[in-house]
Amino acid sequence: MCGFIGKFSNEKINQESIFQANKHTICRGPDQLRHHEGSTRDSVYSLIFNRLSILDLTDNASQPMVDEFGNILMFNGEVYNHRELRSYLENKSIQFKSSHSDTEVILHGIRVLGVDFLNKIIGQFAIFYLNKTKGVIFLARDRLGQKPLFYSKTDNKFTVSSNLKSLVKLNTNFHVDEESLSEYLETGVISSPKTLFKNIYKLRPAEIIEVNIENNYKIKKNLFWKPEDFIQTKKTKFNFDEFSELLKDAVNIRQNADVEVANMLSGGIDSTTIVKLASENNNKLNTFSVTNTGTSYNEEEWINKVANKYQVIGKYVDINFDNIKLETINESIDAFDEPYSDPSTLPSFLIYKEISKNFKVAISGDGGDELLGGYQRVIRTLNRNNFASKFFSMYPGFIGTGNKLQINQKNLKGSYLSFYKDTKLMNLLKLKNSYLNDKFTDIEDSEYLSMILFDYKYYLPEMMMLKVDRASMANSLEVRSPFVDHRLIEYMINSDFEVNNEESQKLPLKKILSNDFDNSFLNRKKMGFVFDLENWVYSNSDYINDYFRNESNFINNLNNNILKTLSINKSRINAQRIWRIYFLEYYFNSLQKI
Repeated sequence: MCGFIGKFSNEKINQESIFQANKHTICRGPDQLRHHEGSTRDSVYSLIFNRLSILDLTDNASQPMVDEFGNILMFNGEVYNHRELRSYLENKSIQFKSSHSDTEVILHGIRVLGVDFLNKIIGQFAIFYLNKTKGVIFLARDRLGQKPLFYSKTDNKFTVSSNLKSLVKLNTNFHVDEESLSEYLETGVISSPKTLFKNIYKLRPAEIIEVNIENNYKIKKNLFWKPEDFIQTKKTKFNFDEFSELLKDAVNIRQNADVEVANMLSGGIDSTTIVKLASENNNKLNTFSVTNTGTSYNEEEWINKVANKYQVIGKYVDINFDNIKLETINESIDAFDEPYSDPSTLPSFLIYKEISKNFKVAISGDGGDELLGGYQRVIRTLNRNNFASKFFSMYPGFIGTGNKLQINQKNLKGSYLSFYKDTKLMNLLKLKNSYLNDKFTDIEDSEYLSMILFDYKYYLPEMMMLKVDRASMANSLEVRSPFVDHRLIEYMINSDFEVNNEESQKLPLKKILSNDFDNSFLNRKKMGFVFDLENWVYSNSDYINDYFRNESNFINNLNNNILKTLSINKSRINAQRIWRIYFLEYYFNSLQKI
């Protein structure tokens, strides 16, 4: 796990500028910094790699890694099946210098099979590969977008980085993309391939980009994996044993590291299932739990049940999210390399910060809800009341609850997407909306699959994995998510498994745990880590208003009365709207300091 930055140019490169830009990437890999310079036929290049040492801690696994032909690899992520792939390559007479580096496996694998080798990888990755002989750069990102990768191209240079702010630093003459800005205001995130800035782009999940250095950095794009390709006309009957074996393997291969591994344990169904499966092969399992003593959302009772059942080595950290200092709020925003306004970013950042004091790797339960229809939005959309939608257009959005009525649209797309976008806010701002419409595909005869496929293609990579990566890597912590294994997702898409009520949500996981826990544990409502955003926003309204008045780079372009309206009409959704704008303002201001 790590971060990197690189610049190719037809002119001499200012090396100091590369190192200055790299300061924003070091958090991803503080253990070792390596700099590599060189040239191709028409270009010079400068590459910096920041390593978080997890697998093969020796110098033989350091990056940038160069093979005997001069090809260069920089790789952020983990290849969980690297031992099998190494054996495959050794059978093709490939000789390795390292004992068990997954980086060297990718380096030789791409040389031997080309980018088709990516199809063999089980893991999370963002890859830079320079074919020195052909004068071609390959960039690639894993299937579910777990690791980020950004790039920028001008007439005489090409830059790439794990970090958006690093590229902003290198390309100082940046301009805000108005469409991206509107998408952020509508959804709270900017989806790939766009970023907030013109001429800086993010690779899409499962995207391969080929850059021809010798032809003015001409770019070709392709996807090597699409979840919809696994939809079958005749679905395979869901088999619990097959699913369980896939999940067991996904858990076990993510426990492999040369450093101590923590398993996150919230006490919920997802993390408990992973702990159970991991404990079957490890009698000294380390778990890490966050408690909220004295609050109604403290899950310590359930955490203790799980810890006692599986005899894990439990570590507890108590965090009171109700007494968060302003400095901590702003620190969590700084951790996010690109705007993302979901308020869960704060508790996620705090949790990972505590874990990183003792561990470099943590196994999480992220992705369980997406895999098995665990979100309430799935059930609520399936049970929507079309009659109620008639009131949506008449309901004044500034009151704060109008969005809820939109759920009841007859159209499946409109109903499900209402959970992701704030149409009322866009109307109040008089801005274009519906950026998500082209990302939703209606699957014939299956409303459930239509929703789940959208989560696989959009919510999981563009929101959930963005949050996990930025909040963890800001603290130099690698998070591995077994439920975000492409083999599991392919299996579920091709199976006839569907959720149609609350009892059927996460049913396979409940079955795995059924011999260990009763229904009071298995069927309780999901809690999560709660941050009382509404209370924080309105308790700090004076500070927020002063901030907008004195520090604003953006809000002056909006109707100032809107903020007053949102502040007067106190509600959770209006607090979220104010937070979204505050996050953006703080982000813009942070750019002035880089």
